Amino acid sequence: MDIREFGGDIVRSMAFLSRIPVSARFFEGRDGSMRRMAGAFPAAGLVIAAPAALLVFVALSFGADPLLVAFLALALQTLVTGALHEDGLADSADGLGGGRDRDHALDIMKDSRIGAYGVIALVLSFGLRASAVAALARQEAPLTVALAWIGVAALSRAAMVWHWHRLPSARAAGVAASAGTPGGGARTIALVTGIAVFLLLTLGLHSASTVLFSVLTVALLVLVFTRHARSRIGGHTGDTIGATQQIAEIGIFSALALAG
Repeated sequence: MDIREFGGDIVRSMAFLSRIPVSARFFEGRDGSMRRMAGAFPAAGLVIAAPAALLVFVALSFGADPLLVAFLALALQTLVTGALHEDGLADSADGLGGGRDRDHALDIMKDSRIGAYGVIALVLSFGLRASAVAALARQEAPLTVALAWIGVAALSRAAMVWHWHRLPSARAAGVAASAGTPGGGARTIALVTGIAVFLLLTLGLHSASTVLFSVLTVALLVLVFTRHARSRIGGHTGDTIGATQQIAEIGIFSALALAG
């Protein structure tokens, strides 16, 4: 693996996954394919999650209420990402939950309006994540919670790549279809990077059983969701990719808090 090229992929991934401004020179001569670049998603997640993790560390260190800190950090992270993954979760919930059949589900997911399933999914996403982070903050030191935040960002974005690689595109056209499916090499790099970062930032600060429980939880949740997407719409969309990140993040935070 070319380290310099991988560094460029991290920067390009940051532009794709967030609102962090990136110079146009990083995209010169690029065709927009994600086949290799997706392998850098977990590494890009480290940078994307850094502002919220810093907020968590500073606020908790000064004795701020854990639940308030959790919601503030989620708000900041949502601003950084432009609610990209939350939008995918809401659209996926509306389509997969309310669609009569494959075509109807895809039409709903393409609609910019949000329905009851989407609203409920967003309320649960923010509520569960905030509650889990607050519970974790009551059990652990501020630095431990901040490092977990970054580790979760990396692992959840590795889950995105696995879901994306595992399924064919459900649409002939669209953002995910035009970007291409990540290759096996990108999937492997993303999984190795995401898992390694998560283990590095959590092992030693949490028990081995807690960390293992968290990894198994996210693996199970993502597998179930991926199979559900295959059965309902026959593949992935940009929305299901974003929803995968949200499901993974909810699962990991919840597992850490429950087993901690």
